[in-house]
Amino acid sequence: MASTPHNPYTEAGVDTAAGDLAVELMKSAVRRTHGPEVLGGVGGFAGLFDASALTGYRRPLLATSTDGVGTKVAIAQAIDKHDTIGQDLVGMVVDDIVVVGARPLFMTDYIACGKVFPQRIADIVRGIADGCAATGTALVGGETAEHPGLLGVNDYDVAGAATGIVEADEVLGAERVQSGDVVLALASSGLHSNGYSLVRHIVARAGIGYGGHAADFGRTWGEQLLEPTRLYTTPLLRAIEALGGGIHSLSHVTGGGIAANLARVLPQEAWVDVDRSTWSPSLVFRVLADLGDLSLEQTEGTWNLGVGFLAVVAADQADAAISALSADGIATWQVGEVSTATRPEGEYEQGAKGVDGGAVRLVGSYAESD
Repeated sequence: MASTPHNPYTEAGVDTAAGDLAVELMKSAVRRTHGPEVLGGVGGFAGLFDASALTGYRRPLLATSTDGVGTKVAIAQAIDKHDTIGQDLVGMVVDDIVVVGARPLFMTDYIACGKVFPQRIADIVRGIADGCAATGTALVGGETAEHPGLLGVNDYDVAGAATGIVEADEVLGAERVQSGDVVLALASSGLHSNGYSLVRHIVARAGIGYGGHAADFGRTWGEQLLEPTRLYTTPLLRAIEALGGGIHSLSHVTGGGIAANLARVLPQEAWVDVDRSTWSPSLVFRVLADLGDLSLEQTEGTWNLGVGFLAVVAADQADAAISALSADGIATWQVGEVSTATRPEGEYEQGAKGVDGGAVRLVGSYAESD
């Protein structure tokens, strides 16, 4: 009887056969994101995307973004549920591209893990592929890296990068914003993928297990906290086209909260008072704040508090934008107005993340929950 060949790499903790099986399990999901522009299929050293269709652009600009999901993955690992983390990744990466008005073209992903469990990797990638399909993005490649000794057996992290395209004279941004423009809020689906270090700290201090039943939500704590990030790219691209220049700038509300992210897409001379009374943060934010003995206002620099995106829109196009986005299933409402008049006294967020942008503060009190 022939003996099994000695494999020192396997003895070191790396299972290449498991990696191959993971690829087989994810192939069909990845292929669903491929149009005729994607060449070579799955498994090549590099993904190929036919750019000949882009020659019709007058002056095409490529937009790119990269991100991860952060410590939200720790909750997925805690309850062994991995089929939504991929959508979170797409939300963090692809939805940053639409901020400049770009249409996504393709995305790649990277998964680092302590040990390859093929079905787990396939679940993660299936979620990425579903998110890519929902945003019109081709998933053209990726990498799964096994890091025994560096990561625990059940540990993993995910990251991704995407590329999109936009005409140079159609780029959205602060330079388009004018005094009198209206600021619209687009509802989030929950926490999205930011502020989970605070979430986990609050839950741990309260002695709550992620598998425990959360009476406020009718499901386990883990399931509630894994609610996937809402994807905005397709509805926003439709609204941008429908309004014909009426949308001037967009802001993805991620780390830093509402004020800091809106300030990044306003001109330096502009300011906005965002009216808290125009919405009621959803239950998950209220429950977590109560558990942490925090006011909602104290969490404004960490959580999105129910606003996943902001759109700065010409005043005469605000109603049309609200109608278009609401018809696409995203509750949208006015929260403020851009001004370049003398700014009121008070503490404002002035720009953020290296951007010398406008000034934003939140004013008033949040509406009571329903």
